Amino acid sequence: MANKFSDLRARMTPAAQARSGASAQTMLSALPLNELRQARGLSQKMLADVLHVQQPAIAKMERRTDMYLSTLRSHIEAMGGQLEVLARFPDGVVKISNFAELGQLR
Repeated sequence: MANKFSDLRARMTPAAQARSGASAQTMLSALPLNELRQARGLSQKMLADVLHVQQPAIAKMERRTDMYLSTLRSHIEAMGGQLEVLARFPDGVVKISNFAELGQLR
């Protein structure tokens, strides 16, 4: 018989639970759009309904490697998120703010 994850987790040491939680956060911090949508519990059809497009348009968008920021923003907002654009440099991270202003004009 299979064990419930909650039972297994309860038997883990606090240190092991912390490592497990950190590992899960790392995995969730970098996902392709289709896996992000699935992790949020949404189907392509549900997302298509929110964006007022057909389901095949969602499938096509999730396969793209290049798209407008406005398209990506709409996709993320339809999932309940907020898009931020960051630039990473050896000496730090900078949030690019002018793209956020574009979203407020809609």
